[in-house]
Amino acid sequence: MSTISSVSTRPAASLSASTLRVLFLSSLGGMLEYYDFVIFVFFTPFISKLFFPASMPEWLRQFQTFGIFSAGYLARPIGGVLMAHFGDLRGRKKVFMLTVLLMAIPTFAIGILPTYQAIGAAAPLLLLALRILQGMAVGGDLPGGCVFVAEHAKEKTGLAIGLFMAGPASGAALGSLVTTIIEFKFLPEQIIGGAWRLPFLLGGIFGFAAMFLRRYLAETPIFQEMKKRAVIAKEIPLRIIFRDHRAAILPAVGSAWALSAIVIVVALMSPTVLVKMYHLPLRDVQLANVIGILGSSLGGILVGAAVDRFGLRRLIAPILLLSIGGIYLLYLGPGWMPSALPLFSLVAGVGISALNMAPLAIVRAFPATVRFTGVSFTYNLASALAGGTTLLVVSWFSRSIPLFPAHYAVALMLVGIVAMLLAPIARSEY
Repeated sequence: MSTISSVSTRPAASLSASTLRVLFLSSLGGMLEYYDFVIFVFFTPFISKLFFPASMPEWLRQFQTFGIFSAGYLARPIGGVLMAHFGDLRGRKKVFMLTVLLMAIPTFAIGILPTYQAIGAAAPLLLLALRILQGMAVGGDLPGGCVFVAEHAKEKTGLAIGLFMAGPASGAALGSLVTTIIEFKFLPEQIIGGAWRLPFLLGGIFGFAAMFLRRYLAETPIFQEMKKRAVIAKEIPLRIIFRDHRAAILPAVGSAWALSAIVIVVALMSPTVLVKMYHLPLRDVQLANVIGILGSSLGGILVGAAVDRFGLRRLIAPILLLSIGGIYLLYLGPGWMPSALPLFSLVAGVGISALNMAPLAIVRAFPATVRFTGVSFTYNLASALAGGTTLLVVSWFSRSIPLFPAHYAVALMLVGIVAMLLAPIARSEY
């Protein structure tokens, strides 16, 4: 099989130093993405008070703030497809440089944005515009990173994707840690007085640094070979996807939707849910959440290496048992033994880490000539669906079904695993 046709998962030697450098620099955008998710969700109660009129009911202010958050997800398919189009035609690296810059600018700008008290209705409108710009940039970065890493790693794609996905998980852990520090160091009135801006400013600075470091990345060997052989797509890549690769779309969307939604439920929403269910100290829950996210990172790396060696099908049974057990342990365990919450969170994080292989299934489903577009379109469509509905659905049903987040997360695991198994492997020469 040509190296251009698909990304192999045969066992090979350990990753080279150059590939590890590519992995690190590629993962910086995903780190910023998930860092921003965590801090925005955590500071939603403060943002809702600052960017909407005080006369508005609190539930409506918070609902509209979640709506602004979701708007970033809904913008992802547009930005992702646009950037992926040029990624397939002009090169992966050029787009990869642009996306992280377009992520950093709005993150930093949110940190200096005037509030409703200062500029009135323009404040939430500007916040909405920045979230849309963020979403469009993110739409090109994380899918592009998956393609970039897989095409550099060649025969160790499972391990490479596992390491790459540790970046977003680490960003979520970093976001949880920063919010915990802010909550520990500042009183609520100090946070609403300006301390809430600090995590956004730090995220923006981090993004600018990531853009600078990405200058040292090289174009992927597969795209260079495509360019050398003059096999770059002659038509609009998205048109080719719908014409020739329709069978890959639904499994790719299903696996990416499960990944995105379970991150929101387990990593972003579980601290709030557990505090409400068991009246635990927020700091303790946040620290346990960091441990769980790091467990997901480690588990994803181990699962990736195992997939390279054994294949996904042989791992299904233990993966499902661990994930289902870990999820219910996270939501039920604190009622039996609150002091063991860090352990419960760690087990749940490792359990859900198999979904970190969703990008591998998606990358393998499309040939190299339209791979960036295929990955970006399906991943971002799924993320828009997940981000636009998960917070609202889980919040609504949790009012009458306290364990609904656990049931929903288990259903997501099942959907994600089945979708990955059904995803085809592109075998055409290019």
